[in-house]
Amino acid sequence: MQAPEYRQGEKPLHEYLREHARQQPGMPAFLWYGSALTYGDLDRLSDACATLLARCGIRKGDRVALFMNNCPQYVVAHCGIQKLGAIVGPCGPLFKSHELEYQLRDLGAEVAIVADNLHPVLASVMDKTAVKRVFVIHYADLLPAEPSINVPEELRAAKTSPAGSEDFLAALTAIVEAPPRPAIGMDDVCLMTYTSGTTGLPKGAMLSHRNALYKTSAASDHNRVVGEDTLLAIAPLYHIAGMLFGIDVTIYTGATTVLLFRFDPLATLQAIDRHKVSWWYSIAPMNVACMQLPDAARYDLSSLKNNPTTSFGITLTEDLAEKWRLFTGGCRQYEAAYGLSETHTMDTYMPADAIKWGSHGRLVPGNRCRIVDPDSGRDLPAGESGEIVLQSTGVFKGYWNKPEATAATLREGWVHTGDMGRIDADGYLTFMGRFKEMIKVSGYSVFPEEVEVILIKHPAILQAAVIGVPDPQKGEVVKAVVVPRPEAKGKITAEEVIAWSRDNMSAYKVPRIVEFRDALPATGAGKVLRRLLKDG
Repeated sequence: MQAPEYRQGEKPLHEYLREHARQQPGMPAFLWYGSALTYGDLDRLSDACATLLARCGIRKGDRVALFMNNCPQYVVAHCGIQKLGAIVGPCGPLFKSHELEYQLRDLGAEVAIVADNLHPVLASVMDKTAVKRVFVIHYADLLPAEPSINVPEELRAAKTSPAGSEDFLAALTAIVEAPPRPAIGMDDVCLMTYTSGTTGLPKGAMLSHRNALYKTSAASDHNRVVGEDTLLAIAPLYHIAGMLFGIDVTIYTGATTVLLFRFDPLATLQAIDRHKVSWWYSIAPMNVACMQLPDAARYDLSSLKNNPTTSFGITLTEDLAEKWRLFTGGCRQYEAAYGLSETHTMDTYMPADAIKWGSHGRLVPGNRCRIVDPDSGRDLPAGESGEIVLQSTGVFKGYWNKPEATAATLREGWVHTGDMGRIDADGYLTFMGRFKEMIKVSGYSVFPEEVEVILIKHPAILQAAVIGVPDPQKGEVVKAVVVPRPEAKGKITAEEVIAWSRDNMSAYKVPRIVEFRDALPATGAGKVLRRLLKDG
């Protein structure tokens, strides 16, 4: 397999950051509601982060948990962890205690960097994890005195100093010594992002510096991102696609990225107008919300040239792309890619001059794809539907501490995705659905077993099985099929289960439908047959 031509050669992305800091130290790397974090700032602060973590006893290969929403401190911590040769462990900021406990215990992280408003969630489970040191960040610490775009209400909350925690930025500014510089290989793991794999509870997909560089190069080259661009990052940085387009592409190209805490149509239009954004990775409902905003026409969006988009909840069609082109004054909108965590995402790209609507584009150069019969494993010809199987430099090293799951998914260098698709005669891949049972709610991945484990903590629930059901707005929603305990039969209600779930799991995982049964369909070995629940 021929090695790609990388813009600064083959080296970890944090070394790209060091080079940009040498060449353009005053260039804004990230703009946070009008406040600039320059390449010099980002390099210096991430060096200090590496030093701070080394003082805490973190060494090469150790995992460090990040538990926060989008903010500049997230980027600083991400880069600092990787400079030390340690592993970034993103935790979803919507996690409730059960979810956070599971991931922290699986990571074995001894240090966590957490938003102050999320600290109570960590505090509730910390004694059940390996976490010994906690650093807190406050989203407003790096806000400008007079923000240039609309600031979400969440960022106006008062700063707190939770007991037993240390202020992250204060700790960084107190460091004066140079950071450790351990030898870091391209095949060393730098990121552990959690995914369902083919079945079961979330697993840590081990991704290397080589994986990240390869896919970042592909994302930058095939989406025509250059250092002169101004990017807009709204997708969650803890998610693999948000991380790729929001952090990695920025650092690889030396561009400037306008970073938002979360999606807000007003702030989005203000950001494009005031910062002359030229490139944005979006989710289709974001574009629709922007076009529906009253007085949207007052904003000048003509700087926006390229807008790769993911269809979640709303499908990106040629009609929608044409409406967006007219709305912005000429921006190209196209389906972003097909990809998954195990391949550091972006396995395909959509050629700007040869868009094929309804497909997910052509394979990234160096990526190999087979469509196989899921029963026989036989390769299928163009046009036939089967399981998508992938091989490339982006393929992960396996699941953390899960050798059996790794062996089931990663076979002779090929990732068996559990996804159904087809490749046409022109080489365009179309994703058609999931063989595996993961549920996609407004683009968020919901793992049935994870929700089930939480549901059976309810004192009135004996058994629970979770499936996805179609929803016109969210794509899918969660349905729970519940077997009550004998003493609770006829007493517990669906409304009670849903209300309890809202208090104990992330909002997108909460069942919208609850059905009660006397028993669940199962194999002789006791494994629940969710397929029969869907059929029924």
